[in-house]
Order: sequence, then structure tokens, then C-alpha cells
Amino acid sequence: MPAHLEPRLLRAFVAVAEELHFTRAAARLYIAQQALSRDVRRLERELGAELLVRTTRQVTLTPDGERLLPHARRVLAAQDELLAAFGPARPLLVDLNSPGLATGRRVLHRARELAPDCELMARYESGLTGAAEQILAGWLDVSFGRFAGLDPALRSGLEHRPVRCEAMAVLLPEDHALAALPEVPVSALAGETVYAGAGNPRTPEWTDLASSLFAEHGIRLAPPLPLAVGDEEFERIMAKSGHPVLAVVDFPPLPRTVRRPLVDPVPLSPVSLVWRKGLVHPGLDALRRAAAELAQAQGWLRRPDGSWLPAADGTAMTG
Repeated sequence: MPAHLEPRLLRAFVAVAEELHFTRAAARLYIAQQALSRDVRRLERELGAELLVRTTRQVTLTPDGERLLPHARRVLAAQDELLAAFGPARPLLVDLNSPGLATGRRVLHRARELAPDCELMARYESGLTGAAEQILAGWLDVSFGRFAGLDPALRSGLEHRPVRCEAMAVLLPEDHALAALPEVPVSALAGETVYAGAGNPRTPEWTDLASSLFAEHGIRLAPPLPLAVGDEEFERIMAKSGHPVLAVVDFPPLPRTVRRPLVDPVPLSPVSLVWRKGLVHPGLDALRRAAAELAQAQGWLRRPDGSWLPAADGTAMTG
């Protein structure tokens, strides 16, 4: 027998046991069905017992599943009572990377509507790698970004929910030859030197994504620049270098630049909601629900025909 069981695994089992349907149970928990199935299988392995019988038509409880269900309900109820005994939940610290990025901000605003009694505090750590280190150290709770681009050592302590495959864009100086185009073919940047955060220790997952794209199209990655902290310094350094800047379609243009979407193919930036394994907080529940709602309503996880996304990211965004 295991020394302990994660409450998340018991919660997954109870949801399936009560719904007797994996799709409905996954929707109830605001997680992907594949993630729910993995949690149930892991619980079965840890207990050394088959808990559910799954067929193409129905899900039923085994005798061991029937035996576990009342115990699991009592454990989860006790956990909820323990948390309630300590009064209102502490503020949840939510990193949005940058004030200019819309995806995380929209999820946060919707989560605040869904859980008005929770305090969801925004932070701006600039990059998922930097934020992930802070999450694992307990200084942050949640962030957004490219989960597949994290070092495996960081990923092992985190969980994620795919939120959006965001189309990329390029910020061009107003006098750049490509600035007159309404959209810029990726091939038109061949031979250009484009800034994508090289040398920034907080954002190697973004630089790695850009490097993969650039290598296929003969685009040069701009060398490291002095690390700019704050919007004003970033704008100054970018204006001084004069390089185009790789961004996403919702990123606001810098002064004296224009933003143009990239096409042929449309390169995608994968965005996940990322949190520490084992985190239990009503604000996290609200964020996961908000992410699921917006992804469904806005079609955020649909990929345009002929779009570009590395295979590892494609796998992570369907998990």
C-alpha cells in the first residue's frame, strides 16, 4: 500500500463513480478526459485494485470500487472541512508574465467573476521558466506559458491545462520594408535578425520555440541583449537595437512599431495554465473553469489548417 494518496486521485475516482461517465466527470472537474483517465489508472495501480469496469457503452463500479467510494467521500469531506476551518483561503498568486499578454489576463478576469470571494492577485514574472521556479519554491501559485518548453525537472513538479494555441506576430519598425504588408509570410523574414528573448534566463522556453521556427525559414535569432526589466526599459532597448520582435497577435505594439500577423504557415504559441502539483485552492478551481470556458467559447485550442507547432507542443496541448 502507498504511504499516502493524493486527494486529486480520490476526487477523480469519486467524480467518475458518481457520474458513471468519463466525459461528464472530466467536465465536472474541468480537466481533460485523458488526464482524468490517467488519474484513475494511477489510483488503481497505487491501491493494487481494479475500481471501474469500462466498456464502450458504460462505466460500472467493481466490488473494490464500491468499497472505496464511501471512504473516498469521507476523506474529501474531511479535507474540505479542514480548509474551511482556517477561514477564507489565502490569496492565490497568479503570474501573467507581462501586462501586454491577453490570454492569461482574460482567464484571470473570468475566474474573478466565477469566484468573487477569492482573492486572485496578479503578478508579472516575465516568462514561464522564471515563474515555474517561483511556483516550485512557493512564491507563486499559478502561471501561463509553454509547458512543453520547460526543463523536465521543472515539469515534474507541475501540472498544466492547455488553454490556447495563440497565433504569432512580428513587431516591425514603422519604416521596415515589410511594415506596409497587412500580414507577413514567415518566408519574408528569411535573412532578417529577429529578437526572441535570447539570453533572458526567465524565457528560454520562448526562445527555444522561436529557434525551431527560425531554423526552418532561414531567420537569424538576435543575440542576447541587456536584460530589460519593465516595459519602459524593454521599449528603449528594442528601439535601440532596431530588430523586429517575435510576439503574439494580442501583444500591443511598441512605440514606433507596427504589429503584423505571421502567415504561411501561421506559427502558434502554445499557452497552458500551470500550477504546482498538489495545490488545492478554490481560486485554482475558478481559473481551471475559466480556462475551460474561454477555450471552448473562443475556439482557442483549434489549430488553423497548415499552422506550425512543434510535435512536443502538439502532444502537450492535447494531453
